[in-house]
Amino acid sequence: MPGRLDLRSLEALVRGGEIDTVLTVFPDGYGRLLGKRVVARHFLEHVARDGVHACIYLFTVDMEMEPLPGFKLTSWERGYGDMKLVPDLPTMRRIPWLPGTALVFCDVQGEDGELIEEAPRTVLKRQIARAAQAGYLVKTAAELELYCFRESFDAARARRYQGLTPVAAYLEDYHILQTTKEEPLVRAIRNGMEAADVVVETSKGEWGKGQEEINLEYAEALEMADRTALYKHGAKEIAHQQGCSLTFMAKYDMSAAGSSFHLHSSLWDRGGKKALFAGADHGAPKTLPTLFGQWLAGQLAMARELAVFYAPTVNSYKRYQAGSFAPTRIVAGWDNRTCGFRLCGEGNAFRVENRIPGADANPYLAFAATIAAGLHGIQSRLKAPKLYEGNAYEDGTLPQVPKTLREAIAELERSKVARTAFGDRVVEHYLHAARLEQQAFDQAVTDWELMRNFERI
Repeated sequence: MPGRLDLRSLEALVRGGEIDTVLTVFPDGYGRLLGKRVVARHFLEHVARDGVHACIYLFTVDMEMEPLPGFKLTSWERGYGDMKLVPDLPTMRRIPWLPGTALVFCDVQGEDGELIEEAPRTVLKRQIARAAQAGYLVKTAAELELYCFRESFDAARARRYQGLTPVAAYLEDYHILQTTKEEPLVRAIRNGMEAADVVVETSKGEWGKGQEEINLEYAEALEMADRTALYKHGAKEIAHQQGCSLTFMAKYDMSAAGSSFHLHSSLWDRGGKKALFAGADHGAPKTLPTLFGQWLAGQLAMARELAVFYAPTVNSYKRYQAGSFAPTRIVAGWDNRTCGFRLCGEGNAFRVENRIPGADANPYLAFAATIAAGLHGIQSRLKAPKLYEGNAYEDGTLPQVPKTLREAIAELERSKVARTAFGDRVVEHYLHAARLEQQAFDQAVTDWELMRNFERI
């Protein structure tokens, strides 16, 4: 595959002076890539075989990298010991936007040599294994939206992210002239991803000012999660190199459209050759294939209980506004963008698009939740839903997407299906992280409060 490396090809590039650094990375609870830069010679001599150590506290920190109390995985009382990053060698690839650099995704083991259950890559791999045991291979795709700004990351931070200059002065959905102005950055992202074997289909202007959407080609779920994490990480590095900035926040400004992570999923046979959801060639199907109907019913049934994995921050829930192309209702419709779940595609490409995740979602956890929900629908033989027609935003009879992180936490707390699918350790870990996220917000004084109350109260 383009950009991929095996140990033999890496060794040749190291000998030739073309590669001197290997990034050994893993996704943390937020989906960020953490890890170490390893001298390429040392990687070949030791790390490729033995792995490399890092502190286990990295799964118990907040967005500011501060260690948080109350996690069962590790703590100050337990000494914050080491964990081992074990390279998943088939994921190794060159990183074209960083000189002399390769990257490999790692799985994370505890001191006992077992995979750490709470690690997002492990969470996803175990759901993939559950699907495989049932005879299915899961393929997914990601459409992520982002906002681009003229200020550098450092300049944006110095301004406390206020009054930034989007790269566009007007709404640019599908607008070729405006996106031409953004091409120096977006083209560099597209081409950089392609060269790193993160396969891109298209980019386009989105609804907001300076908002772009870059669509990645579908793949098996773990591969797709790795690609999505690398894309989000790499896009920021490329923006930094060009002296500008971008954000994958779900809602960076209440006056601007939110940024989504439209999550497409389908089931295939074990070999990945036969699409098990294959539907009609044109238009809405008259009846849903049984397996697809059960998978879809599971998505709907579990959308509220698994919302924390689709919308992990306080900010995530500010995206769910009527008339904004972000969903507010948990319902499925054929090619209907007012619904939380949109059926689309034809033939082998027939699939469901989950419109609930925001661009801030951790792809590993979002894909894992999708698989868990779908398997619940299949194993429980849930009845296929009737497809919705009309404007779901205005239908008050439909169940709602959770309005707040606090509401989503309560849904996950009561979920027996989540505990069956993920295990108590995983559910309690991410519940605790979400509670701490909510607590941090509850203890903060916001700009809104100051502007509203400082002088006038």
